[in-house]
Amino acid sequence: MLDETQAKQLSQEVLRRCQGQPVEVVISAQENALTRFANNAIHQNVAESDLVLRVRRIIGKRIGIASTNRTDGGALDEVLEQAQTNAQASLEDPNYPGLAGPANYQVASAFDQATASYPAEQRARRVGEVCRLAKERGLNASGAFSTGSATLAVANSEGLFAFHPYTKADFQTVIMGEDSSGRAQSSGWQVIEIPVADLGWEAIQKAERGRHPQKIEPSQYTVVFDPYVTEDLLHMLNLYGIGAQAVLEGRSWMNDRQGKAAMSELVSIWDDGLNPQGLPMPFDFEGVPKVRVDIVKEGVVMEPVYDRYTANKAGKTSSGHAMPPMMLNLGPLATNLFMAAGTAGLEEMIRSTERGLYITRFWYTRLVHPRDCVVTGMTRDGVFMIEKGHLTHPVKNLRFTQSYVQALAKVETISKETRLLFSQYGNMAMRVPALKIRDFNFTGSTV
Repeated sequence: MLDETQAKQLSQEVLRRCQGQPVEVVISAQENALTRFANNAIHQNVAESDLVLRVRRIIGKRIGIASTNRTDGGALDEVLEQAQTNAQASLEDPNYPGLAGPANYQVASAFDQATASYPAEQRARRVGEVCRLAKERGLNASGAFSTGSATLAVANSEGLFAFHPYTKADFQTVIMGEDSSGRAQSSGWQVIEIPVADLGWEAIQKAERGRHPQKIEPSQYTVVFDPYVTEDLLHMLNLYGIGAQAVLEGRSWMNDRQGKAAMSELVSIWDDGLNPQGLPMPFDFEGVPKVRVDIVKEGVVMEPVYDRYTANKAGKTSSGHAMPPMMLNLGPLATNLFMAAGTAGLEEMIRSTERGLYITRFWYTRLVHPRDCVVTGMTRDGVFMIEKGHLTHPVKNLRFTQSYVQALAKVETISKETRLLFSQYGNMAMRVPALKIRDFNFTGSTV
């Protein structure tokens, strides 16, 4: 893995070639390993090492970006030349604030040697336990178990240099029956925190309980959501409104709600890049130190997250949420999100429900209207009817169309347990609880 000395030497070599001209260097190096399984057997074990060097060159107010996987002298000259050509071909951006200067960074511990060097044999052994459990019950297990390490380094011609190593582990499985399925996932930067066998058992229980689902009429129901559903709520809120660019362009769910109580007072959402209960990262892809941002505090909508570009336009200070150079057009996004835990257990939330649905996962969710974060999608991998505080029978999947903002305004209970989940897209982590919400709107059902 690329260490700090090597990262500094490589970035300095790039900067030296620019002879004092404005330039930014972002180095992402990673070593990842993955064990995939299906039909109750491992079918793929892969490992990769990669290094991506991205260069952003600035000519006045023109910006050009280029990247390479090579680090030899010829490749560095080539990527710098391509970035300069791209800058020359770009229009001037009068709002460009220039490069960030040097800063002091707090230590954010997120590297675990046991995770970085986790052997394939151990992944296979733990996956094998899940496959055996599923096979014994006539079910079909599939999924993936990944471990790895990475480093991020940012340097620029203003004298900035930032370096951060971290590790990642994630296990997820889907257990299939003839007419049912169950899913489980857990993520972390320490592989020892991933309870693989327990996750397999969790998915198996959902699949067994979900056999022979019954069709129900779509309507508004009180719902108890697993953390996997809560993750989808936060993910969509993040993509479509937590970033300042969406707010400045008037297309965020935060527009016209800042400073107002728009969600239940039980709901608090924040981003904290230094919290070790997530996936810590002390700075963003511009090398700006991350600060905690309260997004929703006891139901009141607070502030979006900023990068230097949006902060400059808004007259604010960057909160350290710039995305990688190739994704800067998306604007800033939160990458280490948290939702405050409550005081109840999941079983207690179900017992307190007279009539409703216990839902384990959303799938294929898509935005309908950004200003209210109205989303449509389907349930998947387990829906169960709740009657008089008990799970009575499984339910066929339902389609919903619902404002996530309005849903969070109707939160009645939040679980005391939380789960860390890494997003499928991007280097984002969310620690989320289970939720009980009233009057969630379902619009259709499967045949």
